[in-house]
Amino acid sequence: MTAVLVAGVDEAGRGPLAGPVAVAAVILDPARPVAGLGDSKALSAQRRERLAPLIQSQALAWHLEWVWPDEIDRLNILHATMAGMSRALRALSPSPGAALIDGNRLPRDLPCPAEALVKGDAREPAIMAASILAKVARDDYMRELEHTHPGYGFALHKGYPTPEHLDALRRLGPCDVHRRSFAPVRVLLSPSLVD
Repeated sequence: MTAVLVAGVDEAGRGPLAGPVAVAAVILDPARPVAGLGDSKALSAQRRERLAPLIQSQALAWHLEWVWPDEIDRLNILHATMAGMSRALRALSPSPGAALIDGNRLPRDLPCPAEALVKGDAREPAIMAASILAKVARDDYMRELEHTHPGYGFALHKGYPTPEHLDALRRLGPCDVHRRSFAPVRVLLSPSLVD
């Protein structure tokens, strides 16, 4: 009897005011375990960056899916993230027979049976691996935005609503990578705020 392939799914970047959400799905290879996995938020940036290529080279399958600000604004952050999770699972080859998804909700329209695991990124290795890939990819992308959108500090705050980011947003106004449906950005776009 063949073992069911189980994918772990997690995301990075639901809370920021700018940039995409990165969603990763990973099927780990039981014959090639990746040592040192953990919750990406608890690992140093250097550790995550060392683990990401190991995960990619040793996993049976992995896929990174981007959920862009226009989709987030159109669907809302929850539904856009869920759609990204479903797409990430569908893109895996080989296809998983089951999925473990970090959090307390499951996307609709999944290609396989799934279970939501609260704090799964601290409990389940496949979710830990997905969490690391998503976080590393998103952080890299936000650092690149520093060059195309100077002055916002994306390399430092990664789009999160820090005092520095909110100050830059007030000074420079929203740019094309900001999520227009998020309150601090939406308020600045309101025509009633003209000086």
